[in-house]
Amino acid sequence: MKSLLYSKSLCKLIKPIEHNDPTPSPNFEFPVFEAEEDDVEEIPDEITRLLEHEEKIIQPHLENLETVNLGSEDCIREVKIGELLEESVKKGLIELLGEICRRLCLPECMPVKQKLRRTHPDMAVKIKEEVQK
Repeated sequence: MKSLLYSKSLCKLIKPIEHNDPTPSPNFEFPVFEAEEDDVEEIPDEITRLLEHEEKIIQPHLENLETVNLGSEDCIREVKIGELLEESVKKGLIELLGEICRRLCLPECMPVKQKLRRTHPDMAVKIKEEVQK
């Protein structure tokens, strides 16, 4: 009984608001934001830097190259390496490339032309065109 009386007393206190419109009415006497024509906001330095970076065209890295012969005087096998490398790194790289070249380029192991496999006639024409390019 007590709770019923309590809720009735609350209902008397709560009065509905007339013209409850969720959108506020505009008040032109007090503008919320006034922009001055002379006032120009400056763009932060980080954004201008990013925009300039975006506009730049990416250029390939150009470096002076040194030509090194990995083979002998009879059999020339030239490789280009960067001139800016330290001497110890350059010497190690030349030794490594020479070792790889000697292992992979064996004169007694020449490539062998393999026998052609049978394929569908339509595919054979396309394969032949692709090989002859």
